[in-house]
Amino acid sequence: MTDAHIKRTQALTAAAKAKSQAKTQAAEQAIRRLIKRGEAITFQAVQREAGVSHAFLYNHPDLRGRIERLRAQSRPIPAPTRPADAENTLVLALTSQITRLKQQHRQEVQALRDALEQAHGENLDLRRELDRRGLPGQVQAN
Repeated sequence: MTDAHIKRTQALTAAAKAKSQAKTQAAEQAIRRLIKRGEAITFQAVQREAGVSHAFLYNHPDLRGRIERLRAQSRPIPAPTRPADAENTLVLALTSQITRLKQQHRQEVQALRDALEQAHGENLDLRRELDRRGLPGQVQAN
């Protein structure tokens, strides 16, 4: 190898190392900003904030480990589920209420039908009485 070739290789290696260090620093700063804003620390959030690729973050063990730890810490703890007994009690109470309301509805509909039947009967009785007295009860259509 020539001296020029070695110098170019060293220059490219130094540039690649400097670029990698700059990206690492950008990712570290992005993580700090996300923490400061209270946002979730995820690979996607860090990648977007720092302007680096997912591959860069995954291929750097220190960054990857830190992001995974912070992501695990920021995950919300799931809310405790209600005991089955409380859920069953709620279902039974609502079922009972629906049954009671259906029965009430049927009774009210029947009362309306009875009242309508009585009104029709009274109307028929009045028409018959008008006919018996010879009074015009209905208007004749032409």
